[in-house]
Amino acid sequence: MEVINTSGRRKKAIARVYLQKGKGKITVNKVDHKKYFANEVLLYKIQQPFVVTNNKNKWDVKVNLDGGGIAGQAEALRLAISKALVQVSEDNRLVLREHGLLTRDPRMVERKKPGQKKARKKFQFSKR
Repeated sequence: MEVINTSGRRKKAIARVYLQKGKGKITVNKVDHKKYFANEVLLYKIQQPFVVTNNKNKWDVKVNLDGGGIAGQAEALRLAISKALVQVSEDNRLVLREHGLLTRDPRMVERKKPGQKKARKKFQFSKR
């Protein structure tokens, strides 16, 4: 049985995915994905690549998630699953690209600058 290995990133979150034929079971950090992602919106984001390509309940997914917040992790996982489905069949590329699921979101947190409170916020200015 062939295992497909891909990774996806979003902000500081990294998702490493292992995809293989199965019954649609998704395991995130050795926990069921419905327990790990309790929010319905995040669960939809994870299932989106399978729904769009008509591959629901055909693949088992094991995921190692690290870093970032829960939403960033969900989007990193979505990208990783999309990349894996492209490796399965090149026909999936057009459909996934059409829905914007193969594009890595480049937005990152802006760094804090010296002499300032945060990235853009300044310390209070006193004239006298």
